[in-house]
Formats: sequence, C-alpha cells, structure tokens
Amino acid sequence: MDRKHHWENVYQQKNARETSWHQDIPQPSLSLILEAVPDRETPVIDIGGGASALTACLAERCYSDLTVLDVSAAALTQAKRLLGEAASAIIWLATDVTHFSPTRQYGLWHDRAAFHFLTDQQEQQRYVEVLKKALLPGGQVVIAAFSPRGPTKCSGLEIVQYDAARLAETLGPVFRIEETREVLHVTPLGREQSFNYFRLIKIG
Repeated sequence: MDRKHHWENVYQQKNARETSWHQDIPQPSLSLILEAVPDRETPVIDIGGGASALTACLAERCYSDLTVLDVSAAALTQAKRLLGEAASAIIWLATDVTHFSPTRQYGLWHDRAAFHFLTDQQEQQRYVEVLKKALLPGGQVVIAAFSPRGPTKCSGLEIVQYDAARLAETLGPVFRIEETREVLHVTPLGREQSFNYFRLIKIG
C-alpha cells in the first residue's frame, strides 16, 4: 500500500478526534512557533498538517501567511471544515512532501510526526532537499518525532525514532538544533507516547 492510499483510507474512515495523534490544543508545537516567529506575517508551512488544529490556532492568533501540506486530501478537507470561512485564507497543498516543489520560501517549517514515517534513506534525503529549498536563510524548523523511548510503529506503519544526534546527522550541517523537548503525548485511549520536539535554525 502506498503512503497516499494509506492516509486517504485513514481519514475517510476516521474523524481526526478518533486518531491516536489528535490534540485539542497542539502543544508544544503552538508555543514553539509563537516563540520562534513572533512576527505574525512570517510565512509558515505545516507539513503533514492534515486535520490538525494547529492552523486554526495560528489563524486565531493572527498569523496571516499559512500553508498546510498533506498527502491526504481527505485530511485537508477535515481541516477546512474546522476552519469554516477562514479556510479560504489558507493555502492547501495535497501532495507528498518528498515530491513537493516549493515555489516560494518560508520563515518556519513545522512537522509533527510526518518525517518519522520516512524509513527509506533516499526518501529522507529528498525531504531534506525540499526543506533546504523551502526555508529562508535563518528560518526556523520545528520537527516532532517519536523518541527512542516511544513507539516503533504508528497507524500500522514503521517509523524512525529520533534523538538529537540522529536528527542532526540526518538533516546535515545546514541545520543547527537550538532546543529539544521530550513530551509525553496521551492518546484518546489514555496511552502515553514519548515524542521529541526539536527547534532548529537554517544556518547555511
């Protein structure tokens, strides 16, 4: 099963609130973004944002240049419904991030648990090349992935666990890790999942 088919199937069968990764308030992503780019005109792209509430929270806080990219059109449809009329001010991209050809650059790239699904080294490197092209010099990155103390699978798919050393090696010297936070996410069924959240700066 390819990635797009898998995630279309998930979001056609489930409401976002029924998924293990759902957050009513997307923390600590929200606080990390507010701290990293307080300028509300900063262009922000959310990778794998799908049906997350993050875009709605940023729009409520007057961020005016928001883009959401997700491989699942069904997930984006759920997010648009959540936003209502405000969805028209957001750019929605239904594509696989490893096939994304950015036509502009962003001041902040956010990814909660999309990157860790890329288990193939070539796909990881395609992601990194897209990230380099899409991010402005000095731009910020917020990436969350299961930590070495977290699960090894999600939604039936294998994932890659990341600590700071592994992420730095994978992304390369263009990106410098500024902050790491280990966070326990509690699923709707009450299970704890250990995530590492990383904030990085593009220095090259």
